[in-house]
Amino acid sequence: MHFYPTERVAVFIDGANLYSAARTLGFDIDYRKLLDQFAKKAMLIRAFYYTALNEDQEFSPIRPLVDWLDYNGYTVITKQIKEYTDSLGRRKVKGNIDVELAIDMMELSPFVDHFVLFSGDGDFRRLVEAVQSKGKRVTVVSTIRTQPPMVADELRRQADVFVELQDLGTQIARAHSAPRDGAPAAGGRGFADEAPRFIQRDGDVD
Repeated sequence: MHFYPTERVAVFIDGANLYSAARTLGFDIDYRKLLDQFAKKAMLIRAFYYTALNEDQEFSPIRPLVDWLDYNGYTVITKQIKEYTDSLGRRKVKGNIDVELAIDMMELSPFVDHFVLFSGDGDFRRLVEAVQSKGKRVTVVSTIRTQPPMVADELRRQADVFVELQDLGTQIARAHSAPRDGAPAAGGRGFADEAPRFIQRDGDVD
């Protein structure tokens, strides 16, 4: 990734999307390393992490990660998971944070030169276009080395720069894991391992 030394940078992390991409590539994220990578390359203004939480559970498996991030340089934005039953009687959950992320990015745009978006969600293409129209650069971090690729083609095309997550993995992976070509993760437990596996964005419960 290329940054100008005086460039004001903000990092936006779609938590569920980044978790899925990294796990599919076979490594876990070290969020302290991730933050350090940007702090030493440019003027890091803010780092946001977005995720959905089920506050009704006695213990949320992602809560330890959220608490750690809150105390270690990240602005954490959470949203209550909503459960409902569809017309076929299937239990579903919704925990979409796209709107919150989009609003925060637009509000911060006057104070930032370069946005880094950790997500492959094609719904963000219009958001990227909107901040670019304000003279901002946007880097998208996701992966095309999975089958199927985890970044939408329209988002990748819209970005000023696309960074392959697997290439960045050598710099931000937890010590017990290393990125591998599409291999499933193995061994060790860390904050990234605590992310809930039962939630799909606006989808069914596994």
